[in-house]
Amino acid sequence: MPKPGFPTTRMRRNRYDDWTRRLVAENALSANDLIWPVFVHGGDEARIEVPTLPGVSRLSIKELVKNVGDAKSVGIPMVAVFPVVEPSLKTEDAEEAYNADNLVCRAVAAVKEAHDGIGVMCDVALDPFTSHGHDGLMRDGKIVNDETVDVLCKQAVTQAKAGCDVIAPSDMMDGRVGAIRGALDEEGFQHVRIMAYSAKYASALYGPFRDAVGSAPNLSGGDKKTYQMDPANSDEALREVALDIEEGADMVMVKPGLFYLDILRRVKEIFSMPTFAYQVSGEYAMLKVAGQQNLVDGEKVMDEALIACKRAGANGILTYAALETAKKLT
Repeated sequence: MPKPGFPTTRMRRNRYDDWTRRLVAENALSANDLIWPVFVHGGDEARIEVPTLPGVSRLSIKELVKNVGDAKSVGIPMVAVFPVVEPSLKTEDAEEAYNADNLVCRAVAAVKEAHDGIGVMCDVALDPFTSHGHDGLMRDGKIVNDETVDVLCKQAVTQAKAGCDVIAPSDMMDGRVGAIRGALDEEGFQHVRIMAYSAKYASALYGPFRDAVGSAPNLSGGDKKTYQMDPANSDEALREVALDIEEGADMVMVKPGLFYLDILRRVKEIFSMPTFAYQVSGEYAMLKVAGQQNLVDGEKVMDEALIACKRAGANGILTYAALETAKKLT
């Protein structure tokens, strides 16, 4: 008989041994959960470090192909390719975005020629290509919706022709998912999937990414609040996701990830769609710098951050730590 006042149910029993903890774990992280965002530049230098993103470099196309091979070898299902566009190619109307010989198309074609069995995702937005650094076309100081969507459709089809497997509209223009789906289908790309940045917030956490792709100087301190979501809003995210699903999105995304786990949980529970979280550059950089400063165990907090996204309902996570994480998991 137990002593009076002592519990018969002891929650610590299942925590007693490592094997028990592993046996009863409710969530697990694997390489299959990871998407690796990579930056490609058009020069010959293999790697150019991004000072504000510890451990992240801009890669030449040749180096990108090599690194995608590394990702494939450790089981990462997909990479997301972001171009670092030469300033001379950036214009007000972003014509370079749908140039069939642009940097991202050359990079995708090279990767697909070298590697099968790993997906390639391409961002559909105009900010790497515009002289003003915005995701859409600007007229009289305002971002115009429908003209932008026309260009995004051209960009999406161009990327699909280069071999892109997953089109990822990140611009937050109204109606762009349906328009892109129609444009892809009309050109015979019914198999190309759309992962919509459905709940993308006007976050202060994107700075290192903009440094990496070179759009920060063009934006010149401006903001994207007229098209990206207000961080104060939650119900609005559900409406955005519902519209993207109705328009033909195959997968949806919440961005940023860690700061918006409540949104991620609501989206997954309500829609039961393949749902992804983007651990954005600012979230990643804060964890990395804290580790470098020995404020925390950098490796462990990164693991904890990624399992938090899984626990909240993410089917997968875009993270700059994908390769190093997958290597540990293999």
